[in-house]
Amino acid sequence: MAVTRSAPFAALAAVLLLSSGGGADAFAPSKASSFALRRGSSLSMSAALIVQNKGGGHGELGYQLAKNLQSNPKITSVTILQDDACKDAQEPFASYATDLPDVKVVKVPLGDESTDASAIQSALGDDATFEYVWDNASKGPVGAGKAVCDLAKGWNVKLLTYVSSAGMYQPAPETVFPMSETTPIKESAGQAQYDNYAVELGLPLVSFRPQYIYGPKANKYDYVDWYLDRICRNAPLPIPGDGTQKVSLTHSADVASLLASVLNDEDAAVEQRYFNCGTDDLISYDEVAMLCAEAAGVDRSDVDVAHYDAEALGKGKFPFRPSDFYVAPDVAKEKLGWEGPGHNLKEDLGWYFEGYVARGGKEREVDLSKDPVISAEA
Repeated sequence: MAVTRSAPFAALAAVLLLSSGGGADAFAPSKASSFALRRGSSLSMSAALIVQNKGGGHGELGYQLAKNLQSNPKITSVTILQDDACKDAQEPFASYATDLPDVKVVKVPLGDESTDASAIQSALGDDATFEYVWDNASKGPVGAGKAVCDLAKGWNVKLLTYVSSAGMYQPAPETVFPMSETTPIKESAGQAQYDNYAVELGLPLVSFRPQYIYGPKANKYDYVDWYLDRICRNAPLPIPGDGTQKVSLTHSADVASLLASVLNDEDAAVEQRYFNCGTDDLISYDEVAMLCAEAAGVDRSDVDVAHYDAEALGKGKFPFRPSDFYVAPDVAKEKLGWEGPGHNLKEDLGWYFEGYVARGGKEREVDLSKDPVISAEA
């Protein structure tokens, strides 16, 4: 009997009917048969769940990942489990209905540590199961973070893909950059503890470590805005060191495509487990300043970059680490066949600056009180 992709439920029903000898008793709602039927239904066969936080640096990733997964032939449905603390009137949440009409959005209080597996399962639906889970919300194996892992175990997921952070790397003076996935990490970090808990459960965990993210529907603008705030006010830009330090500023859609690349080779993804997550179009701190000036229509010669000794004067409000602290996606390219970024900061700064102006960036009050002191010392 030929079974089409659109009829997994019918196929399973036939198997259950034959194994029972036929008759209505084959579909009696016993716990065992009910669980088997639920696990094999078309609702769960290729269903993806994206666990999305309320906003911040990772705030746009769920939106971009949902857009990406909708065009992936492995995925038949996408659900976003959204922290109900998000601000619906702000991006990207305001665009869910218009841009993701086929994506189901379920809201739960992910930030409430009393949120457990039963509460999440109830919100998703008692019969809901998923083969693929992307967790872009949890900061550790507590509350909803633990619940997501526990549910993933019960669902017998094919992959649990976790959005961790490269911020937990602890490079040594002799570390060669870009940092590799074997760079020592802060073991007490919540993200590291989440990884450990998922592994202890025997889950097919894949953990990505992103860095600095920007995007058209972001709700955190600190990185690039720091430069524009000073350029648009003819203020000095106090940049630590000599300004040649590299930074990985990655478009949210590229981060999403990295997260989705686990579907290219699931076995290789689980075997490697840890992946750095960022563009390989690296630029220096000083280059960011000059690119921002071009986007703002300011001549490079008019940009006042003031280099200073961060060890002596501190970091101030500079958005990046004083020293080199960057990753590259070499392992994801090799193991998962990721094709590389489709965006770069130079080309994106045009629309970014327009958004900066629309957000009132040129008129708002900006605290530059620490900058003149640092610039004078420099």
